[in-house]
Amino acid sequence: MSAGRTLATARRVLRQLVHDRRTVALLLLVPLFLLMLLRYVFDDDPRLFDRVGASLLGIFPLITLFLVTSVATLRERGSGTLERLMAMPLGKGDLIAGYALAFGAFALLQAALATAVAVGPLGLDIAGSPWLLLVMAELTALLGIAIGLFVSAFASSEFQAVQFMPAVIIPQILLCGLFAPRASMQPVLENLSDILPMSYSVDAMTGVLNSTAVPDHFARDVLVVLGFALGFLALGAVTLRRRTP
Repeated sequence: MSAGRTLATARRVLRQLVHDRRTVALLLLVPLFLLMLLRYVFDDDPRLFDRVGASLLGIFPLITLFLVTSVATLRERGSGTLERLMAMPLGKGDLIAGYALAFGAFALLQAALATAVAVGPLGLDIAGSPWLLLVMAELTALLGIAIGLFVSAFASSEFQAVQFMPAVIIPQILLCGLFAPRASMQPVLENLSDILPMSYSVDAMTGVLNSTAVPDHFARDVLVVLGFALGFLALGAVTLRRRTP
Protein backbone atom coordinates (compact mmCIF):
# COMPACT_ATOMS: atom_id res chain seq x y z
CA MET A 1 0.00 0.00 0.00
CA SER A 2 1.03 3.59 -0.69
CA ALA A 3 -0.24 6.64 1.20
CA GLY A 4 -0.10 8.73 -1.99
CA ARG A 5 -2.18 6.26 -4.02
CA THR A 6 -4.64 5.79 -1.16
CA LEU A 7 -5.19 9.55 -0.78
CA ALA A 8 -5.53 9.96 -4.56
CA THR A 9 -8.25 7.30 -4.56
CA ALA A 10 -10.01 9.00 -1.65
CA ARG A 11 -9.95 12.38 -3.44
CA ARG A 12 -11.41 10.86 -6.61
CA VAL A 13 -14.24 9.16 -4.71
CA LEU A 14 -14.96 12.34 -2.73
CA ARG A 15 -15.23 14.38 -5.94
CA GLN A 16 -17.72 11.89 -7.32
CA LEU A 17 -19.77 11.91 -4.12
CA VAL A 18 -19.89 15.69 -3.86
CA HIS A 19 -21.31 15.95 -7.40
CA ASP A 20 -24.01 13.34 -6.68
CA ARG A 21 -26.64 15.39 -4.86
CA ARG A 22 -28.99 12.48 -4.23
CA THR A 23 -26.24 10.48 -2.53
CA VAL A 24 -25.24 13.48 -0.41
CA ALA A 25 -28.88 13.93 0.62
CA LEU A 26 -29.16 10.24 1.48
CA LEU A 27 -26.02 10.34 3.59
CA LEU A 28 -26.58 13.62 5.44
CA LEU A 29 -30.29 14.41 5.49
CA VAL A 30 -32.09 11.06 5.67
CA PRO A 31 -30.72 10.12 9.15
CA LEU A 32 -31.78 13.55 10.43
CA PHE A 33 -35.27 13.13 9.00
CA LEU A 34 -35.60 9.66 10.54
CA LEU A 35 -34.49 10.91 13.95
CA MET A 36 -36.99 13.78 13.80
CA LEU A 37 -39.73 11.38 12.73
CA LEU A 38 -38.86 9.05 15.60
CA ARG A 39 -38.89 11.93 18.10
CA TYR A 40 -42.46 12.81 17.27
CA VAL A 41 -43.58 9.18 17.07
CA PHE A 42 -42.61 9.01 20.77
CA ASP A 43 -43.92 12.49 21.51
CA ASP A 44 -45.92 11.31 24.55
CA ASP A 45 -42.98 9.35 25.98
CA PRO A 46 -39.70 11.30 25.58
CA ARG A 47 -37.85 8.79 27.77
CA LEU A 48 -38.53 6.08 25.24
CA PHE A 49 -37.06 8.32 22.55
CA ASP A 50 -33.97 8.76 24.74
CA ARG A 51 -33.51 5.00 25.06
CA VAL A 52 -34.04 4.18 21.40
CA GLY A 53 -32.69 7.37 19.83
CA ALA A 54 -29.21 7.03 21.34
CA SER A 55 -28.74 3.61 19.75
CA LEU A 56 -30.19 4.70 16.41
CA LEU A 57 -27.55 7.43 16.15
CA GLY A 58 -25.24 4.60 15.14
CA ILE A 59 -27.69 2.30 13.40
CA PHE A 60 -29.07 4.84 10.89
CA PRO A 61 -25.59 5.82 9.59
CA LEU A 62 -24.57 2.16 9.42
CA ILE A 63 -27.55 1.34 7.20
CA THR A 64 -27.16 4.30 4.82
CA LEU A 65 -23.40 3.90 4.45
CA PHE A 66 -23.69 0.15 3.92
CA LEU A 67 -26.12 0.77 1.05
CA VAL A 68 -24.22 3.65 -0.57
CA THR A 69 -20.80 1.99 -0.27
CA SER A 70 -21.84 -1.39 -1.65
CA VAL A 71 -23.81 0.13 -4.55
CA ALA A 72 -21.06 2.65 -5.42
CA THR A 73 -18.41 -0.08 -5.49
CA LEU A 74 -20.55 -2.28 -7.73
CA ARG A 75 -21.26 0.64 -10.05
CA GLU A 76 -17.55 1.28 -10.52
CA ARG A 77 -16.85 -2.40 -11.11
CA GLY A 78 -19.72 -2.71 -13.60
CA SER A 79 -18.59 0.38 -15.52
CA GLY A 80 -15.05 -0.98 -15.81
CA THR A 81 -13.54 1.78 -13.64
CA LEU A 82 -12.07 -0.66 -11.13
CA GLU A 83 -10.53 -2.75 -13.89
CA ARG A 84 -8.82 0.32 -15.39
CA LEU A 85 -7.60 1.48 -11.97
CA MET A 86 -6.18 -1.92 -11.09
CA ALA A 87 -4.31 -2.03 -14.40
CA MET A 88 -2.29 0.83 -12.88
CA PRO A 89 0.24 0.38 -10.03
CA LEU A 90 -2.59 0.51 -7.53
CA GLY A 91 -3.05 -2.26 -4.97
CA LYS A 92 -6.32 -3.62 -3.64
CA GLY A 93 -5.45 -2.25 -0.24
CA ASP A 94 -5.01 1.24 -1.71
CA LEU A 95 -8.46 1.05 -3.30
CA ILE A 96 -10.24 -0.22 -0.20
CA ALA A 97 -8.47 2.24 2.10
CA GLY A 98 -9.22 5.10 -0.32
CA TYR A 99 -12.91 4.23 -0.39
CA ALA A 100 -12.95 3.91 3.39
CA LEU A 101 -11.33 7.34 3.83
CA ALA A 102 -13.71 9.04 1.39
CA PHE A 103 -16.87 7.54 2.83
CA GLY A 104 -15.41 7.91 6.33
CA ALA A 105 -15.25 11.67 5.81
CA PHE A 106 -18.96 11.68 5.02
CA ALA A 107 -19.56 9.35 7.96
CA LEU A 108 -17.86 11.82 10.31
CA LEU A 109 -20.00 14.69 9.03
CA GLN A 110 -23.14 12.55 9.13
CA ALA A 111 -22.52 11.37 12.69
CA ALA A 112 -21.71 14.91 13.86
CA LEU A 113 -24.89 16.35 12.32
CA ALA A 114 -27.09 13.55 13.68
CA THR A 115 -25.62 13.80 17.18
CA ALA A 116 -25.90 17.61 17.25
CA VAL A 117 -29.53 17.58 16.09
CA ALA A 118 -30.51 14.75 18.45
CA VAL A 119 -28.88 16.26 21.55
CA GLY A 120 -29.87 19.82 20.60
CA PRO A 121 -33.25 20.52 18.91
CA LEU A 122 -34.69 17.03 19.50
CA GLY A 123 -33.81 17.08 23.19
CA LEU A 124 -32.13 13.69 23.49
CA ASP A 125 -31.37 13.46 27.21
CA ILE A 126 -28.13 11.60 27.93
CA ALA A 127 -26.27 11.41 31.23
CA GLY A 128 -22.83 11.08 29.66
CA SER A 129 -20.80 13.12 27.21
CA PRO A 130 -22.17 13.71 23.68
CA TRP A 131 -18.59 13.29 22.46
CA LEU A 132 -18.59 9.65 23.50
CA LEU A 133 -21.85 9.21 21.62
CA LEU A 134 -20.25 10.80 18.56
CA VAL A 135 -17.21 8.52 18.75
CA MET A 136 -19.34 5.39 18.76
CA ALA A 137 -21.67 6.73 16.04
CA GLU A 138 -18.65 7.35 13.82
CA LEU A 139 -17.19 3.90 14.48
CA THR A 140 -20.53 2.26 13.74
CA ALA A 141 -20.77 4.20 10.48
CA LEU A 142 -17.24 3.02 9.61
CA LEU A 143 -18.42 -0.53 10.31
CA GLY A 144 -21.22 -0.02 7.77
CA ILE A 145 -18.67 1.16 5.19
CA ALA A 146 -16.45 -1.86 5.82
CA ILE A 147 -19.31 -4.35 5.57
CA GLY A 148 -20.54 -2.67 2.39
CA LEU A 149 -17.11 -2.93 0.75
CA PHE A 150 -16.83 -6.58 1.76
CA VAL A 151 -20.32 -7.57 0.64
CA SER A 152 -19.94 -5.88 -2.75
CA ALA A 153 -17.47 -8.59 -3.75
CA PHE A 154 -20.24 -11.21 -3.63
CA ALA A 155 -22.90 -9.29 -5.55
CA SER A 156 -23.14 -9.20 -9.33
CA SER A 157 -25.48 -6.21 -9.50
CA GLU A 158 -26.55 -3.20 -7.45
CA PHE A 159 -29.87 -4.91 -6.78
CA GLN A 160 -28.09 -7.93 -5.31
CA ALA A 161 -26.01 -5.63 -3.10
CA VAL A 162 -29.21 -4.19 -1.62
CA GLN A 163 -30.53 -7.73 -1.10
CA PHE A 164 -27.63 -8.47 1.26
CA MET A 165 -29.04 -6.00 3.79
CA PRO A 166 -31.76 -8.36 5.14
CA ALA A 167 -29.15 -11.09 5.53
CA VAL A 168 -26.29 -9.04 7.01
CA ILE A 169 -27.69 -5.93 8.68
CA ILE A 170 -31.25 -6.63 9.83
CA PRO A 171 -30.35 -9.68 12.02
CA GLN A 172 -27.86 -7.48 13.86
CA ILE A 173 -30.55 -4.83 14.43
CA LEU A 174 -32.92 -7.45 15.84
CA LEU A 175 -30.32 -9.01 18.14
CA CYS A 176 -28.34 -5.96 19.27
CA GLY A 177 -30.53 -5.20 22.29
CA LEU A 178 -32.45 -2.33 20.73
CA PHE A 179 -35.87 -3.99 21.07
CA ALA A 180 -35.25 -6.23 24.07
CA PRO A 181 -32.34 -6.77 26.49
CA ARG A 182 -30.00 -9.38 25.11
CA ALA A 183 -29.98 -11.20 28.46
CA SER A 184 -33.71 -11.87 28.06
CA MET A 185 -33.31 -13.63 24.70
CA GLN A 186 -33.13 -17.35 24.13
CA PRO A 187 -29.60 -18.58 25.03
CA VAL A 188 -28.79 -19.37 21.39
CA LEU A 189 -29.75 -15.87 20.29
CA GLU A 190 -27.96 -14.27 23.21
CA ASN A 191 -24.77 -16.15 22.35
CA LEU A 192 -25.15 -15.14 18.70
CA SER A 193 -25.61 -11.51 19.68
CA ASP A 194 -22.35 -11.69 21.63
CA ILE A 195 -20.40 -12.13 18.40
CA LEU A 196 -22.20 -9.43 16.40
CA PRO A 197 -20.49 -6.01 16.34
CA MET A 198 -23.68 -3.94 16.48
CA SER A 199 -24.43 -5.37 19.93
CA TYR A 200 -21.30 -3.65 21.26
CA SER A 201 -22.22 -0.38 19.59
CA VAL A 202 -25.63 -0.39 21.28
CA ASP A 203 -24.07 -1.39 24.62
CA ALA A 204 -21.69 1.58 24.42
CA MET A 205 -24.42 4.06 23.53
CA THR A 206 -26.71 2.73 26.23
CA GLY A 207 -23.87 3.16 28.72
CA VAL A 208 -23.39 6.79 27.66
CA LEU A 209 -27.14 7.32 27.96
CA ASN A 210 -27.24 6.13 31.56
CA SER A 211 -23.83 6.94 33.06
CA THR A 212 -22.33 10.34 33.84
CA ALA A 213 -18.83 8.87 33.74
CA VAL A 214 -17.19 6.91 30.94
CA PRO A 215 -18.91 3.49 31.03
CA ASP A 216 -16.69 0.66 32.27
CA HIS A 217 -17.17 -1.32 29.08
CA PHE A 218 -16.84 1.64 26.68
CA ALA A 219 -13.19 0.99 25.77
CA ARG A 220 -13.98 -2.70 25.15
CA ASP A 221 -16.92 -1.79 22.91
CA VAL A 222 -14.83 0.70 20.93
CA LEU A 223 -12.08 -1.86 20.36
CA VAL A 224 -14.56 -4.57 19.31
CA VAL A 225 -16.40 -2.36 16.78
CA LEU A 226 -13.11 -0.94 15.44
CA GLY A 227 -11.65 -4.45 15.20
CA PHE A 228 -14.63 -5.70 13.21
CA ALA A 229 -14.46 -2.67 10.91
CA LEU A 230 -10.74 -3.19 10.20
CA GLY A 231 -11.34 -6.92 9.76
CA PHE A 232 -14.06 -6.36 7.16
CA LEU A 233 -11.86 -3.81 5.36
CA ALA A 234 -9.07 -6.40 5.19
CA LEU A 235 -11.50 -9.02 3.88
CA GLY A 236 -12.79 -6.48 1.36
CA ALA A 237 -9.26 -5.98 0.05
CA VAL A 238 -8.71 -9.73 -0.24
CA THR A 239 -12.01 -10.41 -2.04
CA LEU A 240 -12.05 -7.32 -4.27
CA ARG A 241 -12.61 -8.24 -7.92
CA ARG A 242 -11.59 -6.22 -10.93
CA ARG A 243 -14.90 -6.58 -12.69
CA THR A 244 -18.34 -8.11 -12.35
CA PRO A 245 -18.69 -11.36 -14.32
